[in-house]
Amino acid sequence: MKNKTVKALALAMAVATVTMMGSASIYASDDTAETATEETADTEEDADAADTEEDADAADTEEASDDDQAAADEVAALIDKIYVQERNDTTDEDCKAAKEAWDKLTDAQKELVEGEEASPEYFGADTGDASKDDPRNQDEIGENELLVVSFGTSFNDSRAQDIKGIEDKLQEAYPDWSVRRAFTAQIIINHVEARDDEVIDNMDQALDRAVANGVKNLVVQPTHLMHGAEYDEMVEAIDSYKDKFESVAIAEPMLGEVGDDATVINDDKKAVAQAITDEACKIAGYDSMEAAAEDGTAFVFMGHGTSHTANVTYDQMQTQMDDLGFTNAFIGTVEGEPEDTECQAVIAKVKDAGFKKVVLRPLMVVAGDHANNDMAGDDDDSWKSMFEASGEFDSVDCQIEGLGRIEAVEDLYVEHTKAAIDSLGTDAEATTDDADAEATDDTAADDTAETTEEAAE
Repeated sequence: MKNKTVKALALAMAVATVTMMGSASIYASDDTAETATEETADTEEDADAADTEEDADAADTEEASDDDQAAADEVAALIDKIYVQERNDTTDEDCKAAKEAWDKLTDAQKELVEGEEASPEYFGADTGDASKDDPRNQDEIGENELLVVSFGTSFNDSRAQDIKGIEDKLQEAYPDWSVRRAFTAQIIINHVEARDDEVIDNMDQALDRAVANGVKNLVVQPTHLMHGAEYDEMVEAIDSYKDKFESVAIAEPMLGEVGDDATVINDDKKAVAQAITDEACKIAGYDSMEAAAEDGTAFVFMGHGTSHTANVTYDQMQTQMDDLGFTNAFIGTVEGEPEDTECQAVIAKVKDAGFKKVVLRPLMVVAGDHANNDMAGDDDDSWKSMFEASGEFDSVDCQIEGLGRIEAVEDLYVEHTKAAIDSLGTDAEATTDDADAEATDDTAADDTAETTEEAAE
């Protein structure tokens, strides 16, 4: 009996223990579940908070991006506004506004500038030091003005070396004449004014300045290559002012008269052909065109090209090269007119002639955009890239120099200017003769002094 009671008690205690342990486990499980639920809730709250923060950041980024693009678009619109060929009453203000807006952009915003003509390169490209140039827009001209008219370039180094080089040479040759400048490309004038704060006269401004300064004798020396469209527009502008001066004369462009067909050449074309080949050989390390040819080197001179009837000039220059015996000289045009001077046609000519080395050089007064980009650029459609892509040549090199910095070309302009001055048949001619006589006297004096010094040695 006693044993049965003990066993019953033991069994009851065991059951109780198990029950208590189960209850504890249940309670523990409930606590764990509650804790897990709370932790999950906290995690979800944290995730929601993170998502909210990310969304806010994304919104801020999107807003910032929209603001950046809006600022860039504003500058692009201002650039497109001054990228025009016509000057108006607000041009100066518009140029200033475009530059001020550009300067306010961040570097990242500047990269977003894109318009019909606008790009980051409009203000951002490094083209050299504008301070080395002289716009030659000064008053106090005097009675005799020599107006040098160029298409123009926004490349600062080229403007200073090529255009200013010619102007300086003319001023040195004719010290009694005031040399002034005019560009025919208003787009370029606006670009230089906006970017560099250098103000260059267009044709009307230059002629108005001459009238306002009481100029009596006006000689105009164009730096244009030929009697093309730009030359014709220049002549038209001058014609409307002729009655405001006592005498007006227009000098010949670089290559002189055009002629009727590709066979017509003249002394001007001969002088230029000799000048540019001599310079090209010198830079390439050859004594002559013949020496370059023996080494398998061809020189390709790239002109602009034109739809004007004067496009025959390029074929005439090829005729002139052939006449001089330069079998390794080839004339091309970036615009592809005349047709036989477009790039692929020239590549075929150079290949067929058997030359394996090519030197590209501009047949342009100024080594500007065409020379730097169309000729020597890295894009697939540049002449350098197309010559290389042909796979026909061992090397393709570029000489990025305008004709205006070649002394022999500068001398040619001096001759053309003299002919124009002489044609006036006025006191202006006498002034020039006096200057020439003075220069002759100075030369004679220098020669005498040099001879004396040599005798002393």
